[in-house]
Amino acid sequence: MTLDSAVFRFAGVVVLASLALAHWVHPAWLYLTAFAGLNMLQASFTGWCPAATVLKKLGVRPGASFD
Repeated sequence: MTLDSAVFRFAGVVVLASLALAHWVHPAWLYLTAFAGLNMLQASFTGWCPAATVLKKLGVRPGASFD
């Protein structure tokens, strides 16, 4: 698995988990969905993603987008 696919998988898990928590626990969990979306938007402009930095330090091999 490359860093790119790991970041996309992590973002997908965060979005789906926050939607489930908003449905079954409290609607305020939708703020986490908004945060994930804003983070993906900023990463598309800057090329930097906090999750990519953490995953890289954990040893996930580099991909094409996040080195």
